[in-house]
Amino acid sequence: MAKSVGSYIFNAVRGGAVGTSEALPGISGGTVALMVGLYDKLIGGAGHVVSGIKRYVTDVPRGKGKERAQEQFRQVDWPVLVPALIGMAVALILAAVFLAPLVEVYAQYAYALFFGLVLACLWIPYTGAGKKWKAWHYAVALVFAVLAFLLTGLPGANLPTHPVVVFFAAAVAICALVLPGLSGSFILLTLGLYEPTMAALRAADLPYITVFVLGMITGLALFVKVLQFLLENHHHITLVVLTGLMAGSLRALWPWQDENRDLLPMTDVPVTLAFAVGGFVVVVGMIVWEQRKLAQQRVEARQDVSV
Repeated sequence: MAKSVGSYIFNAVRGGAVGTSEALPGISGGTVALMVGLYDKLIGGAGHVVSGIKRYVTDVPRGKGKERAQEQFRQVDWPVLVPALIGMAVALILAAVFLAPLVEVYAQYAYALFFGLVLACLWIPYTGAGKKWKAWHYAVALVFAVLAFLLTGLPGANLPTHPVVVFFAAAVAICALVLPGLSGSFILLTLGLYEPTMAALRAADLPYITVFVLGMITGLALFVKVLQFLLENHHHITLVVLTGLMAGSLRALWPWQDENRDLLPMTDVPVTLAFAVGGFVVVVGMIVWEQRKLAQQRVEARQDVSV
């Protein structure tokens, strides 16, 4: 029982890390999900939930029963997904209230830290498929890196907080959540809706939050199935594209830029670089620990077979 409770807490903490990142412009929730080992579980689980709901809605009224829907729901790793989503929601609200204002005050240091984190994270999708990259893989990654670089360099807009605008903005932002390298908060910042959304969360503006959540659900339902299909059927090339997106999105985390994405002179370089190196070292440490853990598990598995 203790082990089970500990597992739930661990998954909630991992989800909390993803939720925290989504409250901060620039750092991608998908990137953090890769870092903490939740990415495939979240995408696969969300895809099966969407399929289950769809089959329930279409099958039950036609008298076909609930079997196909229940089969989809059984494929979801609920002990991982539910605690992770709870942790994600709680951390998102807490980060919006307490952490986001702090990051705004120390933006240069915060962005440097995130830059180091994401730079080290490139290793995860780069090696995730377990296959050697060919020359054309690097070309594809470069194309998507350039696209992400150009996108994250666009100046911010100033869209109105009309419910229709908020709905579609949320639908687009949630797609960024499941794409490593692209930040949902950064998308909102580009659209001019980041501050209104953070203010709505802090003030518990239920009409705004309701419209935003409905947009998130719609965008997730439409996009996650596409990504699930790509990961299940074209895993390697999908990770190649994600690697390129993550690399290009580093433009959004460059510490020396203003709110309009214009580059600034490099100031306070030693401290800023220290934060970047610190973020890089943290992720490298996580990767090394994970690799040693996997190696130990393989050794134990071989010992069990030999016995």
